[in-house]
Amino acid sequence: MIPNLRSSSLLDRQSNKRSDPEYLASLVRNADTRFTVLLDHKPVIVSNEARTEASLRWFTLAELVSAGLVVADPFFLGVERTGGAARFAVAINELRIRHLPAALQLLAPAVDLRSLAMQGIVSSEEVSLAGKAKALAHWHDNARCCGRCGAATHLRDGGWRRRCWSCGTDMFPRTDPVVIMLVEHPDRQSCLLGRSGRFAPKMYSTLAGFIEPGEDIADAVRREVMEEAGVEVGDVSYHSTQPWPFPHSLMIGCIAQATTTELTIDLEELVDARWFSREECRHMIEGTHPDGLSGPGRQAIARALLTAFVEGRS
Repeated sequence: MIPNLRSSSLLDRQSNKRSDPEYLASLVRNADTRFTVLLDHKPVIVSNEARTEASLRWFTLAELVSAGLVVADPFFLGVERTGGAARFAVAINELRIRHLPAALQLLAPAVDLRSLAMQGIVSSEEVSLAGKAKALAHWHDNARCCGRCGAATHLRDGGWRRRCWSCGTDMFPRTDPVVIMLVEHPDRQSCLLGRSGRFAPKMYSTLAGFIEPGEDIADAVRREVMEEAGVEVGDVSYHSTQPWPFPHSLMIGCIAQATTTELTIDLEELVDARWFSREECRHMIEGTHPDGLSGPGRQAIARALLTAFVEGRS
């Protein structure tokens, strides 16, 4: 089974300590602490010349300061489970450092996280760490003002809370639950895949959609499949989950059993949807489909769902 891109186990989040500002300040100053940088939400990496292997680049505080960067309010990611060194993330807007050539040179290359995940050139653990940092950075960018009174908010708990200076309201990073489902034909020999207009040419994937308030997982699966493809679903079973930082979702993978087969496609959501045989799906995963059709990327939970179907484990 292809493992999902999951929450990294490299670090202990220290959630019971990150509300202590003195503790966090001592970690920031520690010579063993390392910082990863997001430049416009893109992680800074190191790679081989051919860009077939890469990893996050980790900086010392001295390296960042010497390049003229101000490390204010870094996001605390946790401490290493082996060794105990702290890891932080720093989010930087490129426009604000264009007058710092040393910093721009230091923070290159910065690569889109989705591309890194889909290419599979960075380990799943490090992609997960970068995803955690990106999700936090995106939330902070959109939570600078209090939703209750409109006043400014300030970062707390190493980036895991914001507090309104006026009314004292606390806000916490959000996670949006999304159902993603492999829909099996009633004959169990084919499955339903769709094409969004955002996909690469000839790529098909599983259906997905956000869970709405007051809705459980199974009901969300049934509603989304009916809305997007016009297919009724009976039994729904859980498969696995995957954090997905685009920008801050939790993908809840399910296997759904269709009870009808006629398709009525919502063309605002999908440009195409169809039933694919198990053999066709195998060719799509292996890149050998005679029509050049392809499936979801290697690190997407949709790939794990489709692989389970191909291997008869769904």
